[in-house]
Amino acid sequence: MFVYSIKSKQIKLFLLVAFAVVTAISLFVLTNESTDVDNSNKASIRASTADERLTFISQFGWEVDEDPVEVCEVIIPTEFDETYTQYNEIQLNQGFDLKAYSGMRVKRWTYSVKNYPGHENKNYIRINILVYEGVVVGGDVCSIELDGFMHGFEKI
Repeated sequence: MFVYSIKSKQIKLFLLVAFAVVTAISLFVLTNESTDVDNSNKASIRASTADERLTFISQFGWEVDEDPVEVCEVIIPTEFDETYTQYNEIQLNQGFDLKAYSGMRVKRWTYSVKNYPGHENKNYIRINILVYEGVVVGGDVCSIELDGFMHGFEKI
C-alpha cells in the first residue's frame, strides 16, 4: 500500500499556480477577442475571394469596378521610415497595425472608385486593400493625381 501525505502549504501552492494559469489563459483569450473586435468594427474583414473583397469595400459605401486595376505583392518593411510611420498612423486610426506584419509579404488589391464625392466617375481615385492570408490588414483611399490625397476607408 502506498500512502502520500500533502501538507497544506503544498495545496496552497498548487491552487495558486492553478489560479495563475487560469488567469493567464483568460487574459490571452480576452486580449485576442478584443483585438479581433478592434479590427473588425465592420461586418467583415475577410478578403480571400473577389466577392469578399468587394463586400469589404462596399461596407464603407464605396462603389468600385469589379476588376482590380492592379494586384501586386508588397513586403511590409521591418523598420518603418517616416513615410511608413505616417501610413501606419492611417492604419492605426482605422483599427489596423502594419507593425504586426513587419517583414511579411502581403497582397495589395487596387480598385478604381466610382463614387468619391466631388470626383464621381473619375478614373484617378483608388482604394487599396492590403490582404494577408485572406484577411484585410490595412489599406487606404487615395487620389493618384499629382496634388492627390490619402485617407482611411471611411468616407470623408
